[in-house]
Amino acid sequence: MGKILFTGACIMAMDEDRPDYFTGDLLIEGGRIAAVSEEVGAIERSRAERVIEGRGLLLMPGLVNTHGHAAMTLLRGYADDLPLQEWLEDKIWLVEENLTGDDVYWGTLLAIAEMLRGGTTTFTDMYFFMERAAEAAAESKVRAVLSRGLIGLGDGAGKALREAADFHRQWHGAAGGRITVTYAPHAPYTCPPDFLRRVMEEADKRGCALQIHVAETASEVEDCKRQYGHTPVGHLHRLGLFERRVIAAHCVHLDEEDIAILAEKKVGVAHNPGSNLKLGSGIAPVARLLEAGVTVGLGTDGAASNNNLDLLEEMRLAALLAKGEAMEPTLIPAKQALQMATANGATLLGLEGVGRLKEGYKADLIALDLKAPHAAPLFDPLAHVVYAASAADVRYVLVEGDILVDGGALTKLDLERIIYECSRRAERLTGRSAERA
Repeated sequence: MGKILFTGACIMAMDEDRPDYFTGDLLIEGGRIAAVSEEVGAIERSRAERVIEGRGLLLMPGLVNTHGHAAMTLLRGYADDLPLQEWLEDKIWLVEENLTGDDVYWGTLLAIAEMLRGGTTTFTDMYFFMERAAEAAAESKVRAVLSRGLIGLGDGAGKALREAADFHRQWHGAAGGRITVTYAPHAPYTCPPDFLRRVMEEADKRGCALQIHVAETASEVEDCKRQYGHTPVGHLHRLGLFERRVIAAHCVHLDEEDIAILAEKKVGVAHNPGSNLKLGSGIAPVARLLEAGVTVGLGTDGAASNNNLDLLEEMRLAALLAKGEAMEPTLIPAKQALQMATANGATLLGLEGVGRLKEGYKADLIALDLKAPHAAPLFDPLAHVVYAASAADVRYVLVEGDILVDGGALTKLDLERIIYECSRRAERLTGRSAERA
């Protein structure tokens, strides 16, 4: 982690004490942002070991992916155009029974490679063999919030809880503090009340947050009402789950009482517009959640239901869906969408010093190319990032000052080897050919 100076870049700091964007300089020292100047040349070049000319670059905080299942890259394109429950129960779970730790390691590396090249510096994961996912995250130098997925049905529930405790003991705060461990009960329909109470007890012992899928489909809500007499949000509220920090993924089907509960209990919502659309689950009421004061971040979900991990695309979808559904173009303006993908995501995950380009903050940042045809003319960089930019525009990605993407190329990962390993493992898992170019 050397001293790096970006000079003459268009800087979008997401810092309330500065303009929305300005042309200036940014200096990184010791993995943190040492100085930000709104004047080009104000920071002496001699302070840096490497100077990156910023003309034609847009510098902004790294994107924060608040929900996903990284190793599901191995199942990208395997089961498309199916309803959620059929997709999950008849396709995905059957294949996942044959997963190995090595599969998860390589699948996670593929996800990390894709996310880094798309500007994501922090990702959230809920899956199996999480010690191997943590190894992949540590080796690649990315920031990660990881959970051993927990299902409370069957004989394996107790074993899963023990594995979650072991995983927390081994990996929480590891990789120089870049890895955070949470507990992740899968959903109310796979985790009975007694099991959820055990999960809460275990999480409380370790002082860690919870991740859980909530109200993803209309059928899930109706089933929960029949079984427990309440919506999923109401059910979890009455169990006391929301008395701790919770990251609630999806929250597509909510009534006004649900939204009020989420706001009152400060539950963070991970909005996954691409996955929800592809699975036909619906459109989350994000504008109403934000109006109620709920912190909303963005997630990609897994590549088996998306099918990419492009958070810039999710940001655009989130803004456009809110406008289109309500027929109100002023909803979720560009700045608010960008906050969801950066600072809001960091807040939702409980990460300090992440999500803004501010002195003393961790140097998790990205630079986009402004010289592409779709970047001209550049009247408003904020609008450009949300409505026009794509993952292909990412030129530099840094996590704590470590350059992980340099000029568009990965610096820590052997992409050719990763793709080869994942393709052959996908063939074994599915029994289908996964052609390699």
